[in-house]
Amino acid sequence: MTLPWRQIVLLSITGCLAACTDDVIFQGPRWRTEPSDLILPINTPDQRATVTCEAEGSPPPQYRWSLNGTLIDLGNDYRRHMSGGSLIISDLDKDQDTGVYQCTAFNAWGSILGRRASLQFAYLDNFKTQSARSAVNVREGQGVVLLCGPPAHSGELTFAWIFNEYPHFVQQDSRRFISQETGSLYIAKVERSDVGNYTCVVNNSVTREKVLSSPTPLVLRSDGVMGEYEPKIEVHFSDSVPAAKESVVKLECFALGNPVPEISWRRTSGIPFPSKVKMKNSNAVLEIPNFQQEDAGTYECMAENRRGKNAARGRISFHAKPHWLQTMADTTLSIQENLFWECKANGKPKPSYSWLKNGEQVSAEGRVQIENGALSIATVNLSDSGVYQCVAENKHGIIYSSAQLMVLASPPSFSRSPLKTLLKARSGSQVTLECKPQASPPAISLWKKGNEILQRTERITLLSNGTLKIANVSRRDAASYTCVAKNQFGTASSTGRLIVTEPTRITVRPTNMEIIVGESIVLPCQIACDPALDVSFSWAFNGQLIDFQRDGNHFERVGGSISGDLMIRNIQLNHGGKYICVVDTDVESLSTSAILVVKGPPGPPDKVAVEEITDSTAQLSWTPGRDNGSPITGYVIQARTPFTVGWQAVDTVPEMVNGNTLTATVVGLNAWVEYEFRVVARNMVGLGEPSPSSAKTRTEDTIPDTAPTDVGGGGGTKSELVITWEPVAEELQNGEGFGYIIAFRPVGTVTWTRAVISAPAAAPYVFRNDTIPPFSPFDVKVGAYNNRGEGPFSSIATVYSAEEVPSMAPRKVWTSSVSAVQMEVIWEAVPTISERVLGYEVVYWEDDTKPETVGKVRISGNYTLVNITGLRANTVYYLCVAAFNTAGPGPQSPPINATTKKPPPDRAPLNIQWTMIGSTLTMEWDAVVAMETESRVTGYLVLLKRQRNNDINAILINKTTVELSLFANDNYLIQIKAMSEGGEGVGSEPIHIHKLSMGARGSGAARLIPLCLSAVVIGALLCSSW
Repeated sequence: MTLPWRQIVLLSITGCLAACTDDVIFQGPRWRTEPSDLILPINTPDQRATVTCEAEGSPPPQYRWSLNGTLIDLGNDYRRHMSGGSLIISDLDKDQDTGVYQCTAFNAWGSILGRRASLQFAYLDNFKTQSARSAVNVREGQGVVLLCGPPAHSGELTFAWIFNEYPHFVQQDSRRFISQETGSLYIAKVERSDVGNYTCVVNNSVTREKVLSSPTPLVLRSDGVMGEYEPKIEVHFSDSVPAAKESVVKLECFALGNPVPEISWRRTSGIPFPSKVKMKNSNAVLEIPNFQQEDAGTYECMAENRRGKNAARGRISFHAKPHWLQTMADTTLSIQENLFWECKANGKPKPSYSWLKNGEQVSAEGRVQIENGALSIATVNLSDSGVYQCVAENKHGIIYSSAQLMVLASPPSFSRSPLKTLLKARSGSQVTLECKPQASPPAISLWKKGNEILQRTERITLLSNGTLKIANVSRRDAASYTCVAKNQFGTASSTGRLIVTEPTRITVRPTNMEIIVGESIVLPCQIACDPALDVSFSWAFNGQLIDFQRDGNHFERVGGSISGDLMIRNIQLNHGGKYICVVDTDVESLSTSAILVVKGPPGPPDKVAVEEITDSTAQLSWTPGRDNGSPITGYVIQARTPFTVGWQAVDTVPEMVNGNTLTATVVGLNAWVEYEFRVVARNMVGLGEPSPSSAKTRTEDTIPDTAPTDVGGGGGTKSELVITWEPVAEELQNGEGFGYIIAFRPVGTVTWTRAVISAPAAAPYVFRNDTIPPFSPFDVKVGAYNNRGEGPFSSIATVYSAEEVPSMAPRKVWTSSVSAVQMEVIWEAVPTISERVLGYEVVYWEDDTKPETVGKVRISGNYTLVNITGLRANTVYYLCVAAFNTAGPGPQSPPINATTKKPPPDRAPLNIQWTMIGSTLTMEWDAVVAMETESRVTGYLVLLKRQRNNDINAILINKTTVELSLFANDNYLIQIKAMSEGGEGVGSEPIHIHKLSMGARGSGAARLIPLCLSAVVIGALLCSSW
């Protein structure tokens, strides 16, 4: 292949080849996917194989393939073709296609070789003969080996044996073993149950094929039983076992013998086995996964029974194909520079190295030297450009590492790194001007100030890399400076102007401050500077730059171009610290700082503990929290129990806990109550956050000190004294086993009767005795007790015993229907009797068969009339009346009945017309006609509401027209309803009458009369909106 060296030379001479090594794009081929070894079933279904190969580069690489070192002519091979870079082989042929394949990728920049990959075919032939095998005759107790003799094959095999018939497979144990190396079946000691036919089953792991041998009969000899004998090792590994790095090594060892031998393993070096080593099949197989260098050595298998022992030894040697420790990288060099590349690989045995350029061997001669893995080329030229590969190889493998070398040649150019057009410097500082042209080979540089070539002086330094340094600059150094660069391919220059400015000064600085949480301040930062400078301000807080967008809720920079003041709003505790104002100009950076101390309420105290507790006091201790810039002046103690709503302040000794005190005694606690405590600190700023709560602690118990209250009672049934009281709150019960003592006696007697109730909850106490006269007064008091003793009694209250129900029913009961929903009931009062009458009870119902329709109305006192409302229209109701007292209702009067009125019409007046003349409003409407199921219309109700004072007036009329006299300076709301025996009908839509003019005449206004309206009507009218 011809590479475009002539084109590269031309580009380098004309200066068009980019010489900035930082921007070079390496476009030679490099591997994405390299071939891998393949092993295929010889009768693969699609009869195709794909050997993958893919590289990248620009232009896209092309490919060629070799088989066993010979280039494949794809143009004349109908079975092989490429897809991308991958080789596809059709109509596979074991003889023609088996071998080692290698892929080469190339483009205009060079070529690379891929790793070598083998293609093999797996197969499994049938056993040569299918006739019955000869019988194996053994004596009982003797060991035996049944040979498998696998047929011709390729690919990994596994073995099993069938006993007599499928699917009865031989199970391996300490007496039977199937070698996966030879396929043979080993029986250490034959028993009578072993007699039968044995068939060897061979499986190919790649092709999934399976073949069976012909059966081998195992027969017992009749000349007696075999005696005991020492172990004889029949299966053992080789004297030398090579093992690849990271492979799985399996060693087999099995012995015949009587008794059955036991197998054990060891390393002759005495080094114990690591945990990864596994023993399988009754120790007949030693497995070493992930084999490493340290696993190499001599291994010994020991077979032992009571007749003796035998051993087999072998050495496992470690080998590893090469792997890279160090590779080279793509490199650009200027013409005439030197190349040195080194690659290093590890492997066992130690790998050897060679070098390829564009797929061809590199020989050491002249400028090119090769030593082990190092390649050096002196004074490179354009022809040295290309793709190189370092090759490391030992007998177990070969690896390739590739890199591209680009040799550049170009005249100087400042296109990518020109001098700054304008450079500013502070008077008295040092100025550095860098001259970095792109050139291959590197250019030689000189400097000019104006048209004058600069020479080294005490203040002027010219470095070998082209950099110019001017120390202690002053205004006379201000000028245009030019760097001139030159190599054998040409000359280039770049010019920049230097301006010297006066130093910047900070004129107003922030000062250290103390401030209260929540306040706002401005930290000043103002400067005086040279007008030629660009200035920027920034602020740092505790070493972190302030982000004004993210933290804009608190921080804002204010001021003009020479002011960078910092405003801090709503200061929080975490805003305390060091603030630094940083002033950056084109030539320098200045800073000034201040400490801001933020004072706030104290932080929460900690470690609140109850040191000692009694029935009414608790000794507390705690540790102080942060004072947040203001000394702690005192503490407040708070408590919480299951009976309080939230935290409550408690009394302490001392009464005022000062800021230097970390203990206090809480007093006034309730006995036998679980308390939590917390502490709140205060300072001159205010109260702080509360501490975490203490552990829950219960005060000690004591006798009750609170008597029950609201002692009373009465009522009940005949011969009963009912006593009630307000229970003592749980937090005042002072201990377990709480209950009540009830004491009572007839008024005027001395001896108290006592009863004890162990339930702490409030419950009426009922004393029953047939000798108790009705409605007799008793002195009653109630006390409390708990496990510690009795507490105080309440004051004495007078309670009457139960009375008897009235013995007579009311007479002359009469009822009438008032409307569709209301009836009136009247009766004659019960005459004076021995029992008290506290009032009357009316019971009513629709139908005896409908108990859910029963209603009841009670009135207290000596009233003998009641209105029952909420009834159903046009319905028959039955009712009776009884007198009642605390014992309940007495006998009922005989039932009577009445029927409610039909319902009023459910239609509002329609076609309401109204006119206004002066202050007189005339209204008329269509009459409402009742249906057969409705009450007859008896008139109309006109409701009139004034806006000013919310007065409601009503007018009852028996016609369909009305005249109203209104006030001119007010607004009105009017509604009309039909009236009937069944009550009020549906109201019309409200009519709004706004303020009137008094200029017209009128007469015959209806007189407004107050009317007692139902609450429903008034409510409906009041809810209407204007």
